[in-house]
Amino acid sequence: MRWENLALESGHSRADAPLFGADAVITRTFDTPEFHGVTFHEIRARSIINRVPGASRMPFEWTVNPYRGCTHACVYCFARATHGYLDLDTGIGFDSQIVVKVNAPELLARQLGSPRWTGEHIAMGTNVDCYQRAEGRYRLMPGIIGALRDRANPFSILTKGTLILRDLDLLKQAAAVTDVGISVSVGFLDTELWRTVEPGTPAPERRLEVVRTLSEHGIGCGVLMAPVIPFLGDSPDRLRATVRAVAAAGATSVTPLVLHLRPGAREWFMAWLERHHPYLVRRYERLYADGAYAPKWYQRRITRQVHELAAEYGIGPARAGMPRRLPEPEPCERRSDGPVQLTLI
Repeated sequence: MRWENLALESGHSRADAPLFGADAVITRTFDTPEFHGVTFHEIRARSIINRVPGASRMPFEWTVNPYRGCTHACVYCFARATHGYLDLDTGIGFDSQIVVKVNAPELLARQLGSPRWTGEHIAMGTNVDCYQRAEGRYRLMPGIIGALRDRANPFSILTKGTLILRDLDLLKQAAAVTDVGISVSVGFLDTELWRTVEPGTPAPERRLEVVRTLSEHGIGCGVLMAPVIPFLGDSPDRLRATVRAVAAAGATSVTPLVLHLRPGAREWFMAWLERHHPYLVRRYERLYADGAYAPKWYQRRITRQVHELAAEYGIGPARAGMPRRLPEPEPCERRSDGPVQLTLI
């Protein structure tokens, strides 16, 4: 991926060649004490509405991603591979080198107002979480939601971040004029597992409080039970406990998604497994011997169990338009002959 032509008119600096390429220019790269160990790369994007690659199995065609990289630091995150396209490390670099599209709100407002844009559904949180910690500093989502509200453009958000509640009033305003879908990711309740596999995220119980709060304010919220981690979060008792808690939070739906391990994520996850659960390494090698996805029989078993539990606890089917699989990486947000021009970052 290239970073040229993304600079502010003044005050920009040239990135180090080994990191971004010799012709890369960004607005600012800096560390900040309140985000110890995190480096922010502020850029000015040329476009913000991205077309989903044609091979994707997602039920939507357009996305908005104001950030690249994610301080949630989930060891299994499928989007790790996308950092490699920016010449950034897919391991600790993905967790600590955060690309911020500082002009995302005004750029989105401009693109939504283009006569070439036809008002299609826009999904957010499908690459990295738009409510990660960086959002507390940059506050890009209020402007993004406001732009979508002003155009009555339908959208959905997938998040693990409790910061979404900051924008509750904006979400209510948007829901009054267009279709808004919210889904919170909660794959399991186990505290020890959460602390090691999702170290930068709010606790599962806090995410379920987000579901409860949104529901109490009239905004239906589904739960993406993602990921279901084989041999660690897939026992019948653990599945039951999670679905029971999801139902108690008032979720409109629960959709189980079994862990998948694409290149970039696979290496990072297996290194984590070797450190924390070495006795499972061989079992994972066998389970994922044929590729990134667990065998169909295993996926079907988990799906059936969760759906049966959901019916038992009175949770309805998944909402239309929300992801039914873990979102896939967007390795090349390609140029389009369609209604908008797409960025390469």
